[in-house]
Amino acid sequence: MNTSELTVAESKITEAAFELFCQKGIKSVSMDDIAQHLGMSKKTIYKWFENKDKVVYAACYTYLTTIEGRCENITAAADNAIEELLHLMELNKHVFTKIHPSIFHDLQKYHRTSWELWVSHKNNFILQHIRQNIARGMREGLFRSDLEIDIVARLRLSMIEMPFNPALFPPHQFDVTKVQLASLGHYMLGMATLKGHKMINAYKHITEEE
Repeated sequence: MNTSELTVAESKITEAAFELFCQKGIKSVSMDDIAQHLGMSKKTIYKWFENKDKVVYAACYTYLTTIEGRCENITAAADNAIEELLHLMELNKHVFTKIHPSIFHDLQKYHRTSWELWVSHKNNFILQHIRQNIARGMREGLFRSDLEIDIVARLRLSMIEMPFNPALFPPHQFDVTKVQLASLGHYMLGMATLKGHKMINAYKHITEEE
């Protein structure tokens, strides 16, 4: 299957499957569930995908490709590094509100190829964007000039999956979206210069006493 050229039927199946994965986690969703959700026979799904693993891969590939495009658009449209991060924060809020807390665990344990797809996306696309944003903020005087870009970028990268670790943040106690937003906010403020802090507060409509 060439995931860059999905048919209309394949796209419909992967979209429905990803919706269910986000609601219930991947392990909890069967091919029967996907078929029922679509109102079609399981036999029809197997015409396009030989097994659930192929559905998971196509769904992840399509979603990650979409997210990459949205990130590129945000970066291109932002006036500065802080505006870029705040808009990315809104995107993260939208993304992580949808995703079931078990999704990374399910990928890693049951769908190795799809997990490797995510790892590649994280270690290449996301890491590069983090580096570029930090460098941009330093050039603009919004982030501290003494930052070690690669170290800070990798620290940020490690934060992305952390809220999904049930040992650190049990799902019955913590909302994944709130943890992600708190993490990103802490990261951004930790890098900011005084000029950067003022801009963050201006964007957030917060007045600080100096």
